[in-house]
Amino acid sequence: MQLRFLGTGTSMGVPVIGCDCPICTSSDPRHHRLRTSALVRYHDTVIVIDTGPDFRIQAIAAGLRRIDAVLLTHAHFDHVAGLDDLRPFCLRQGSVPIYGSPQTLTSVRQRFGYAFEETSVGSSRPLITLHAVETPFQVGPLTIIPIAIPHGTWTVTAYRIGPLGYVTDASAVPPAAIEALRGVRVLVLNALRAEPHPTHLSIPEAGEVAKAIGAPRTFLVHMTHTVDYQADYGLPPTVTFACDGLEIEV
Repeated sequence: MQLRFLGTGTSMGVPVIGCDCPICTSSDPRHHRLRTSALVRYHDTVIVIDTGPDFRIQAIAAGLRRIDAVLLTHAHFDHVAGLDDLRPFCLRQGSVPIYGSPQTLTSVRQRFGYAFEETSVGSSRPLITLHAVETPFQVGPLTIIPIAIPHGTWTVTAYRIGPLGYVTDASAVPPAAIEALRGVRVLVLNALRAEPHPTHLSIPEAGEVAKAIGAPRTFLVHMTHTVDYQADYGLPPTVTFACDGLEIEV
């Protein structure tokens, strides 16, 4: 299984528009963060996790030509705004299946209503099929476990894909979710900034969650422009910041 980090930034991305801070003006490419998204490849099965507003650029950079499934964590703009950019895949392969919680897919249907209505003959609307999931499901040979996680007052969906655990936008990871993720070889976990935040894990909180789950490798994502890739945040040696374009074997 291969994992590619398509993006590792928060809703505003990094650099932030109009910001002259040291991270936004850094020449280190690891400080350039598109909105958080990921690509999982397992033999011939290709899965995308979240399609934010940068998805077109991310798909081109990754050389994507086919997608077997899109897993949505939730319906905030920075995680779904790129759904329309699935159109080239639909033209080549037909309908693209989208998986998510019932609440997430209800929002998708409302916000992308034109994708589900034949209103203009010959239009290239995205051909997507929605699959609400609350229990384990299959994509090709892979069994995927959806896990409910709090995101402030929202509930988002984390996913366990065999040895990979993927959690983003969590404000906490409850004991049941920790048990569901225990035993993964690679954990992806959001870590917004050093200071506490009401709807996202901070870097110290993410470090504690990583220790509780105990994955041999944990990669942090969904970072603001206050996070310096080279700074020491006192994290365990098994925990590191991911960067856009990073590819690893799970």
